[in-house]
Amino acid sequence: MGLKNSVPKVSMYCCCGSQLESKKSNVPENPGIVGEKKVLEKDTESNSDLPAFQEYSFDQLKLATSGFAVENIVSEHGEKAPNIVYKGKLDGQRRIAVKRFNRSAWPDPRQFLEEARSVGQLQNQRLASLLGCCCEGNERLLVAEYMANDTLAKHLFHWENNPMKWPMRLRVVLYLAQALEYCTNQGRSLYHDLNAYRVLFDDNGDPRLSCFGLMKNSHDGKSYSTNLAFTPPEYLRTGRVTPESVIYSFGTLLLDVLSGKHIPPSHALDLIRDRNFQKLTDSCLEGQFSTDEGTEVVRLASRCLQNEPRERPNPKSLGEALIRLQKEAEVPSYVLMDIPHGDKSTLKSLSLVPLGEACFRMDLTAIHEILEDLGYKDDEGTDNELSFQMWANQMQDTLNSKKKGDAAFRHKDFTTAVDSYTQFINDGTMVSPTIFIRRCLSYLMKEMPQEALNDAMQAQVISPTWATACYLQAASLSVLGMEAQAHETLKEGAALEPKTNRKL
Repeated sequence: MGLKNSVPKVSMYCCCGSQLESKKSNVPENPGIVGEKKVLEKDTESNSDLPAFQEYSFDQLKLATSGFAVENIVSEHGEKAPNIVYKGKLDGQRRIAVKRFNRSAWPDPRQFLEEARSVGQLQNQRLASLLGCCCEGNERLLVAEYMANDTLAKHLFHWENNPMKWPMRLRVVLYLAQALEYCTNQGRSLYHDLNAYRVLFDDNGDPRLSCFGLMKNSHDGKSYSTNLAFTPPEYLRTGRVTPESVIYSFGTLLLDVLSGKHIPPSHALDLIRDRNFQKLTDSCLEGQFSTDEGTEVVRLASRCLQNEPRERPNPKSLGEALIRLQKEAEVPSYVLMDIPHGDKSTLKSLSLVPLGEACFRMDLTAIHEILEDLGYKDDEGTDNELSFQMWANQMQDTLNSKKKGDAAFRHKDFTTAVDSYTQFINDGTMVSPTIFIRRCLSYLMKEMPQEALNDAMQAQVISPTWATACYLQAASLSVLGMEAQAHETLKEGAALEPKTNRKL
């Protein structure tokens, strides 16, 4: 039986019959709604600032993610989530998200490349776009835009300070409907496992739909990995995802934003039948929306959750209905989300340690003095087979190149330091993040900033949580004229510092 016949007429949230249609027509047009529509629609154009889709080498992505460091994991992970997403930086500049599939996924490399290239052609302000991929041996990786402000799931279900406001919740579902409409118009109407973890927030606080769900099912993957209670009924029967299945999942997201909880659709419909709206509606939203607005959201959710796929709406009609509910279209998302925006940090607000301050000021002499004082104490705990003390009798040549490099570094003979440290690194017997940092500064002294940046990034691969590597990356980026990226990297370094080390 369809939901139209199973959901009763209620006074607050009307979802069926003739009363449903009358309520729909009674949703008032906001003043200036035409202007607001233009504001909301103007950002749905293609994102022309992105680089062209490209293939990356495995070594490039390994470097970008500091060796796929655990500290860089941004997705749920474990045995039940073998496909891990990492954050990273390409060439120390563009922030990226890298999805690494397990080794049994996508056995056909040609199929993987074709699918990735196809998804990579989709560029829109409502999507977190796919920038590239990697297909080497058994490795299959996707590279996407990095979204810095977490997922919808985090903001709805796991918030710490401020719950998401009602106007922002309405913006999320509108932007999501527009993303799905764009994908449908581009011939990509299938989206696998649409849920609150697939909706991301960019630097401006705007919601974006993750591109990863647009990839066709891999060899061992599943179209739906969430609890079966949230799975479209037709998928349970056939195992196939259809455009109508995506709309069903959209309906579950409408329930998420209304309730602030991940309520199974069957339970939500029971609450509607029993007129138990208190449990259906997030208590944090009290007084933030009208009866008409609540009615419309529940009506749309009920239509999306129809048992018969053909009775569900399409993305375009959902967008048209949701755009009428937008009341604060001209308020930036970062204001509604109450998140920091823009590069407003100062040296004082970053609470930098002396090395961070020296990199902030680009005082290479001070950096040199601090690194000399630090010595090699930060190499302690690095995974090495041999310590420096064990080299004396076993690897004298390598030890001599290190000693020669250290002496040259101390006396500011940076050409000799580079040559000696290079000999040490090329020997490959032992990995030392400090030597990469010392060679980095030597390169900066020799006015070779790109080589310096490469060394600082390599140091972070070896020690992903080492703030010094971030500080020297920032100095290198600054010399390269990338001030915004340099400042962002300084902030990352400051965040890695133990609180006891920070200047108050």
